[in-house]
Amino acid sequence: MERLRKGLLDFLGFALVSILLVLSGCGGGSKSKTLYIFNWTYYTPDSVIQKFEKEYGVKVVYDTFASNEEMFAKLKAGGSNYDITFPSGDYVSIMIKEGMLEKIDKSKLKNYGNIDPAVLALCDFDPGNQYSIPYYMGAAGVAVNKTKVQNYDKSWSIFARKDLANRMIMLDDMREVMGDALKYLGYSVNTVDQKQIDEARDLINNVWKPNLLKFDAEAFAKSFAAGEVWVAQGYAESIFAEVDKANWKDVDFFIPKEGGPSYLDSMVILKGSKNKDLALKFIDFIHRPEIYAEFCDYFGFPSTANVPARALKKGESWYRPEDLLNCELKKDVGADLEKYNAAWQAIRVGK
Repeated sequence: MERLRKGLLDFLGFALVSILLVLSGCGGGSKSKTLYIFNWTYYTPDSVIQKFEKEYGVKVVYDTFASNEEMFAKLKAGGSNYDITFPSGDYVSIMIKEGMLEKIDKSKLKNYGNIDPAVLALCDFDPGNQYSIPYYMGAAGVAVNKTKVQNYDKSWSIFARKDLANRMIMLDDMREVMGDALKYLGYSVNTVDQKQIDEARDLINNVWKPNLLKFDAEAFAKSFAAGEVWVAQGYAESIFAEVDKANWKDVDFFIPKEGGPSYLDSMVILKGSKNKDLALKFIDFIHRPEIYAEFCDYFGFPSTANVPARALKKGESWYRPEDLLNCELKKDVGADLEKYNAAWQAIRVGK
């Protein structure tokens, strides 16, 4: 009986050690962890991802979306395995209200103090940054192929030019395109006035849309780089990522003089994230000055959100912070978003 009891104790001890070893290999150690990121296309350099993976001994799975609407719809439909996503301010507000986000423990963010206080002051969609940390503030603009189009006004009115019909493209993004039209008409990108929204709808539908090849938020940059279109509304980082570097001199990218919607994209941790601590490490990693400068240089961004990174930037920027002065941050318009949805539906179905 004593031998039997000793043998049982030895077996239990071996089993316990085995279980601990398995646990340390499957979740207890950081080397086995995977961080799932859901981000905009062309928005974090591979080199930054690789440095994070190497430093923390982890793997990053990086999926992309082309618009806030696409991101939100996928997450609401059950895309719940992601740890971090990058919504614009208006969608941060919506996601907070929907209970989709985890609170952020800023005491674990050593680099939070690097963020420009002027940018933090704009985060009225998340007072005190309880759920979101600014990533980047910028704006979509217009890219022109100067070898095909020589004379043009740096205005949204370029999309009214019938001589460029079927050679122009705009984003398939409701708040961006509607915001462009509203600013061109002298209104706020956040108006909830039905008459103003209708006026913007009619401008797009009757004046701009007939000259467009299509609305496209995914392949607009590829279409521009391939010469399929000569004028493209979109993001500078996407355009220059697709255009061969030897041809960059032939591209003029500008923020129209009327301004337009600007964005303040933030990093948020999704509710139910299985890797919250690792997600916080990634957020903090992004705001290291040398990492943020690398991010901005890679995409030709001005360092709008991180102050110390400005002194470390080495490359040129496709636009200047002052080019954003006439732009306006998109905000959550609440139930009035349905007015935009109806206008956009009329534009997209051609009514």
